[in-house]
Amino acid sequence: MTAPPLSGIGCALNFLLTNDDGINAPGLAALERAIAPLGTLHVVAPAREHSMCGHRVTTREPIRVEALGERRWAVEGTPADCVRIGLHALGLRPDWVLSGVNAGGNLGQDIVISGTIAAAREAAYHGLPALALSHYLIRDLEVDWDRVSRWTTQLFARFAGDTLADGEFWNLNLPHLPPGDLPLPEVVPCPPARSPLGVSYTATPEGHLYTASYAGRPQDPGSDVEICFGGRVSVSRLHLHGSA
Repeated sequence: MTAPPLSGIGCALNFLLTNDDGINAPGLAALERAIAPLGTLHVVAPAREHSMCGHRVTTREPIRVEALGERRWAVEGTPADCVRIGLHALGLRPDWVLSGVNAGGNLGQDIVISGTIAAAREAAYHGLPALALSHYLIRDLEVDWDRVSRWTTQLFARFAGDTLADGEFWNLNLPHLPPGDLPLPEVVPCPPARSPLGVSYTATPEGHLYTASYAGRPQDPGSDVEICFGGRVSVSRLHLHGSA
């Protein structure tokens, strides 16, 4: 599968945009601003947040789809549902499927949990070039979404011309740096971390509450976690059945 050449992003492309934070999320708005100059956008996103839903799809009940305007739909379903609806109910024929920008990292073991990545994976199953983009979050540090848009435009231009083999797709994670007009950080190809997320629970009257710290997870040397936590952009070429 070869991504359409950009010729300096001179040719107009058709895009299907989605996410797992919901259609009104600031990360999706940032993605729309970044990609709008490059072609025609079709936004097919969940009506509400579906973070950490993995690759769940809806097959035993109707999926409500609401048109919110020209080329914009809210779906009462998961991110993977949104891609399926876009392709097989709305009849969209995108050159690219882009998922994000997720408010939170999707690194290592997150890959199988993430609804953001599931949307890109679903697109890859259908033979489409796809890219998932997430933004690691540091507590109490503001996210500069306008800067995220600028960085996203640069990143798409960098990777859209690369050749993806059948079943491959991109997973990119932005580091969380202080707000301001900073240049795009170093972009580092890397494998997903092997170490699991930290696991700890606190017993409560209602049951066991997950209390592990995301920021305290292991940083495998050379992995996406180490790269992103260290202030650089992690880039992993994923395959439908694992790392490429």
